[in-house]
Amino acid sequence: MSFEEDDTVILHDEHSEHDGEEGVITQVMETMFGDANYTISFDDGQEAGISEDSLELVDEADDEE
Repeated sequence: MSFEEDDTVILHDEHSEHDGEEGVITQVMETMFGDANYTISFDDGQEAGISEDSLELVDEADDEE
């Protein structure tokens, strides 16, 4: 699954200080191998170079409940 800018995601990376936090994708970059890396903005910072297997899309319907 690929993500787009402005998608809300949850980061799953035990080595990150933002592990388990919800953030918004601010930039999508393609590597020379054709894979996508993402920059995610959080309330208190950002993470760059995140692979899509470390991300979980937040279902917008869950936010409205």
